[in-house]
Amino acid sequence: MFHSAGKINALSILHELFATVLTTPEIENEYGRPLPDWVIIQPANQSLTEEFCQYVDRGEASAIALASEISCDYIIVDDLAARKLAKELGLPIKGTVGVLLNAKQKGIIPLFRPYFDLIQQTNFRLSRQLAEQFIKDSGE
Repeated sequence: MFHSAGKINALSILHELFATVLTTPEIENEYGRPLPDWVIIQPANQSLTEEFCQYVDRGEASAIALASEISCDYIIVDDLAARKLAKELGLPIKGTVGVLLNAKQKGIIPLFRPYFDLIQQTNFRLSRQLAEQFIKDSGE
């Protein structure tokens, strides 16, 4: 999520949506820029992270490991393999586009479509059918 939100200048949406935003040092390193001070960096269990690295990259593995250890509303993950792993573990998941839709529905952003269009211009991929459903759900 940090990568996608950073690419479209939407990181602040997370702060407005959630009382607490947790991530791991691995995600922070992958992001490549300092994260805002409202993001709490919390290491995940390393043996669990290593286990999950068999299936997904280190950042996603650490995020899934952390979400497995704590109580969270959901883990924000876009990568298909990571979503599959999180789902198999019974973790509640949401993707970047789902977070943007949630922000629109809560009045945090006035329009969904401009953010959606920006994210589509990055390396982010979404099926045409799913894209149309998100646009329909946004009411735009």
